[in-house]
Amino acid sequence: MTQAESTARVISGLGDQEAPQAVQPSRRAALPVLELDQRTYDRALDCVHCGLCLPACPTYAENGLEADSPRGRIYLMKGLADGKIDPTESVREHLDLCLDCRACETACPSGVVYHELIEETRARLAAKMTLPLINRLVQMIFFHVFAYPTRLKLAMLPPRLIQRLGLWKPMRKAVRMLLPTQFDKMQAMLPVRGPMWESKLATKYPADVNACNNGKPRATVGLLAGCVGSVVFQQINRQTIALLQHAGCDVVVPNRQACCGAIHHHGGKVEQAQAFAKANIDAFEGVDYVVNNAAGCGAMLKDYAHLLRDDPDHAERARAFVRRVRDISELLVELASTPPKNTIKRTVTYHDACHLVHAQDLAEPPRRVLGWIAGLTVIPLPESDMCCGAAGTYNLSQPQMARRLAERKIRHIRATGARVCVTANVGCAMQIQSEADRMGVPLQVTHPVSLLYEAYFSEPTPIKHA
Repeated sequence: MTQAESTARVISGLGDQEAPQAVQPSRRAALPVLELDQRTYDRALDCVHCGLCLPACPTYAENGLEADSPRGRIYLMKGLADGKIDPTESVREHLDLCLDCRACETACPSGVVYHELIEETRARLAAKMTLPLINRLVQMIFFHVFAYPTRLKLAMLPPRLIQRLGLWKPMRKAVRMLLPTQFDKMQAMLPVRGPMWESKLATKYPADVNACNNGKPRATVGLLAGCVGSVVFQQINRQTIALLQHAGCDVVVPNRQACCGAIHHHGGKVEQAQAFAKANIDAFEGVDYVVNNAAGCGAMLKDYAHLLRDDPDHAERARAFVRRVRDISELLVELASTPPKNTIKRTVTYHDACHLVHAQDLAEPPRRVLGWIAGLTVIPLPESDMCCGAAGTYNLSQPQMARRLAERKIRHIRATGARVCVTANVGCAMQIQSEADRMGVPLQVTHPVSLLYEAYFSEPTPIKHA
């Protein structure tokens, strides 16, 4: 028996493989199976079923169903792995409804690494499922358009042209009733303004000489520009670069960088995610830090060591890569950047992006950099670390639950009285802004980087590049 066979568990009822004889339940000996890595299966064994995760789980908070809680889903996944239940449509629906927001990991006193369990289970199930046509079209856009900036820019040319002609708003109202829910949500999330064709960043940006140490940069920082971020929110990338230059850092933006891999990894395409991870490890070789300004991307980058743990060529390099990954707020705090001198008299509230606060354990750094800004009043947001429903591509694949969670979030934002919501993830920004617009709630969603940039550079300051 091979090592893979000896470390596998069985998920019964799907597929056309034969299970390793040593672990195959005898009562299902004739049924096809899937294998779950023993290390992943052990995550389920860590759960003591205390229930402390239940109030932290957004889907449980919304519908109160045990099967839609982390504890309930662990029961389901373990039942699948033990051959006690079949992967019925109902079971798959409960698993698919999970946001993978990882709030349960923050709440868990036993340290259950839940996301590894749900992600591998989904991947194994997805490999043997045939989706409805609409879902396949949505996945095709996820995997073959969103992750490739040039393709995404081409796809956005028609709506950008319609926006320039002033026809976007009336056309949205006319066609939204004809669109499937997923595509209606997709068009609603597109910002109503933007360039026809977003220009690429330069590859090198020198540090501000006034912030260098004895004429030498404090660090060389590689910026992950992102996929959707580099097309829809490129200005935040430019502002990030300016802040890093002001902090005394050389900034490089490697041309060979790729998507972080989150879309593919969470969608069950593990091999493609691994390919993206290897490309980024190669592209960012030699920099002191790898910085990003999107919480979802940052969480994926910090998961490369797990993703490539069995790769003989990249496992150690992945661990070294992860040690260099930083969120922009995290690095600015580490560098002890000089606070800005300009005052911004504004009242805002701050929403914790799940993949920043739960996946990366970064609640304090973004709040600290906001605290540097004189005149800025930050009103605490109730349930600030509860998912807004964005969750990567979740708001497109599960639009009904995503909308309920967005409405819950916006009710809390309105209760603060703030007209500006700050969040450190482009996915959250698009979700909250589009749903606020739909609800007729006057709200501006912005990134901490944008406020910090405004506080440092009250007048637009073009960034310098080599």
